Amino acid sequence: MTIKILCPTWGLEGWGFKQMLNRIKDAGYDGLDTWIPNDSVEKKILFDHLQKNDLLIVAHQHQAWGSTFKAFQASYLNELRKCAEPGPVLINSHTGHDHFTLQQHAILIDLAAEFADKTGITVAHETHRGRLGYSPQMFLSMAKKRPGFPVTADLSHWVCVTESLLENFTSAVKAVINASVHIHARVGYEQGPQVPDPRLPEWRYALDKFAGWWDDIVAVNKQKGRKTMTFTTEFGPFPYMATIPNKLSPIEHQFTLNLFMKEFLIERYRI
Repeated sequence: MTIKILCPTWGLEGWGFKQMLNRIKDAGYDGLDTWIPNDSVEKKILFDHLQKNDLLIVAHQHQAWGSTFKAFQASYLNELRKCAEPGPVLINSHTGHDHFTLQQHAILIDLAAEFADKTGITVAHETHRGRLGYSPQMFLSMAKKRPGFPVTADLSHWVCVTESLLENFTSAVKAVINASVHIHARVGYEQGPQVPDPRLPEWRYALDKFAGWWDDIVAVNKQKGRKTMTFTTEFGPFPYMATIPNKLSPIEHQFTLNLFMKEFLIERYRI
C-alpha cells in the first residue's frame, strides 16, 4: 500500500492563491486537502495546477448549510457534486450538525453512499466537533446504525471533547480505526485540538498516542487491500495555533509544523 501525504490550504490564504499552490508543490507534498473555490478563475488555476503537476486532491466539504434539515440535505448534495469536479481521491465531509438526530445523520450517510456508488468517489465523514462524529459516544451510536461507513479520522477533536486520551472509549476508537480511509494528522491533547508544538518533548506523549492510532488505521487499510492511504498534515493557524500572550502572534507558522509532521510520517512509514 502506498501512503500519500497532503497539505491543507487552510490558513495559507495570505500567501496568494498561485504562490500557495507553488509552495506546497515545492515542499514535496503529494497533493492538497482543500475545498473547491467558488471563484471560477481560482478554480481553473487549481484544476490546471493539479493536472500539470500530477498532484492528488482530497476535496473538502464543509460549506453545506440550511435553516431546516431538508434545506441542509439539498445543499449537502450540491456541495458533494462540486467536490467531485476535479476527480478527487476522496471527499472529506463535515457531515451534518451535532444537533441533528441519528436518523437525520443516517439519511445524510445514505445520500453520500448513493453519491459514491454513482461517481466512484468515496465520501469520508470526518470526526469533527459540531458534526456527525463530534464525540466517541455519538460516533459509536452512528456506527451501530450504519456499520462501516467511511471515516476521516481526526481524533484531535475527540481528545478535546472528552478531556482525555480516550482511555474510556476503546470501543469507539476501535470502530473508527476499522472505518477510517483518510487521516488528519493533527495532534490534540486533553484541553485542546492542537498541541502548541509537536516537536517539543513535553508533547511527545500526545504525538506517540496519535501515531499509535494512525499505525492501527494503516494496518487495517493494508489488510483490506487498499492501494493508497492518504494523510493530511492538518496543524492549523490561529486560533488553533497557540499565540504569544497579549500579541495574538502565533508561536510558530503552521506550515513549519506541517512540514515537521510530513517528515515524521515519511520516516515512520518509510515512504
